Amino acid sequence: MNAVVNVTLLAEVFITLFVIMDPPGTVPIFLALTSGQSPTVRRRAAWQAVSVSFVVIVLFAVFGRQLLAYLSVSLPALQAAGGLLLLLVALELLTGKEAEPSAAVDVNVAMVPLGTPLLAGPGAIVATMVFVERVDGAPALIAVVAGIVGVHAVLWLSMRFSVAILRLLGDSGVTLVTRISGLLLSAIAVQLVADAVRAFVAGQG
Repeated sequence: MNAVVNVTLLAEVFITLFVIMDPPGTVPIFLALTSGQSPTVRRRAAWQAVSVSFVVIVLFAVFGRQLLAYLSVSLPALQAAGGLLLLLVALELLTGKEAEPSAAVDVNVAMVPLGTPLLAGPGAIVATMVFVERVDGAPALIAVVAGIVGVHAVLWLSMRFSVAILRLLGDSGVTLVTRISGLLLSAIAVQLVADAVRAFVAGQG
């Protein structure tokens, strides 16, 4: 009997997006962007940020190929660009030089910069499109969808309970998680670039 869901692909999607979107790392950023706001507003911002990120990811997953075709951009090219951008982010995470975003006046921070590009950034978009390319049946499709939904659920929980998480981890704990995420993210970035190079060599670019 065929499996209902491709568990291996589900785990790969969830872990990859978890590392790229970095729920623990969003905690201090979310707190900084929503500082001085009431708990109600903060909860609404968490929900809006996750919703915006989910919509952007899904739109690129469904229509990304058509958009790239219209712009005459190949998926390997987008992979390579996303990998290089991810590598820059990973290096900033590893060296602790990441700039802390600040809320702009009259801008809903739940949409910009939280929803995009911090959550639904180029790395997450490229990774999702690559996983969609591997969908060859219902089990794989369910795995990709479940992975995306699962990561966004964790993101919402991280921001929803950000104050408690920050108190539990402490500044040192958040720093440690950020460094580990940077290391894993750099490996994912290099893999994206390597896969793009292989695709170009094979004439798929």
